Amino acid sequence: MSLDLLPKFILQNYEPHEWKHACAILHQDFPNEWNDICEVLTNFRFKRSWINIGGGRKSKVSEAIDSNLYAKGWQERKFDTEILVDKLSIESPTHSVDCFKNRIALEIEWNNKDPFFDRDLNNFRLLFELRTVSVGVIITRCDDLQDIFQKLGRGSSYGASTTHMSKLLPRIHGGSGGGCPLLVFGISKKLYVED
Repeated sequence: MSLDLLPKFILQNYEPHEWKHACAILHQDFPNEWNDICEVLTNFRFKRSWINIGGGRKSKVSEAIDSNLYAKGWQERKFDTEILVDKLSIESPTHSVDCFKNRIALEIEWNNKDPFFDRDLNNFRLLFELRTVSVGVIITRCDDLQDIFQKLGRGSSYGASTTHMSKLLPRIHGGSGGGCPLLVFGISKKLYVED
């Protein structure tokens, strides 16, 4: 399995899963993007102070990851797509991708409602079929972080219907990503630091 291509630190501190040889594709065909992702994940730590900060447009977790990718040339990206049938054009807009670089699309789903996974996977599927995305990547949280949230009295803010690994995997196994190669990472409690 090509998950073995991931650095040891990532294998030990994240919960990684892949479909359709995503690691091999990234490692071989997109080495710069592969290195960017591996470096950002290796340097990332989940800080206690971020747990008590309320919602808003973007969580501190998402901000910590995507700002480091943006510094490496990744960007938030929206695609204008349309369907053309008998010279009749029908707009088919996609959702913005959190981080995009050289055909690699990456979404960070930290604490959204779990239907956001459906949106992301459908977006990856469509953009893959349109030959715009080669690999889709999702970073979310492992289920084991719930123990930390409960101990800090924040368990209800990170509920069962929000984005976490056990909500993502059944969707992928059910084929929601279509033919798009997928690589997903769960942030585990091994990355948690008291700050």
